[in-house]
Amino acid sequence: MKEKRKANRLHEFNEITVSVIPESKEASPENIAYKYSEDISASGTKIRGNILLPVDTLVKIDFTLKTLEEKITAMGKVKWIKVIFEDNWYEAGVEFVDTPDEAIKKIEQYINWKQKSSSFMPLWISAKFKEAKQK
Repeated sequence: MKEKRKANRLHEFNEITVSVIPESKEASPENIAYKYSEDISASGTKIRGNILLPVDTLVKIDFTLKTLEEKITAMGKVKWIKVIFEDNWYEAGVEFVDTPDEAIKKIEQYINWKQKSSSFMPLWISAKFKEAKQK
């Protein structure tokens, strides 16, 4: 299967708030029960929740990324949906569209920072390994 992703993904759960963007400009966005993103990239994210979102649904996602002190808002379009537990739990792939460059840049920086920081082993863990080898 050919990889279609356009950017590196960070596999971690983050809290989100999702609102469906109505087709009518007069209607206000409606919050729905999608509470977590499972992974994120500069081009999109996978979200989990308990409402079936049809493909091509436009959504607004407010991310609370771990260790980041500010909220990031992205606009997206549902590209795929997967039933995890029928009528109870769904995953949806969302591609970011019409999202400000500043928000995409913050997401990219966060992912790069997390990937770099996870590649280094903390000194206390390294010391424990050395200690165990000496015994």
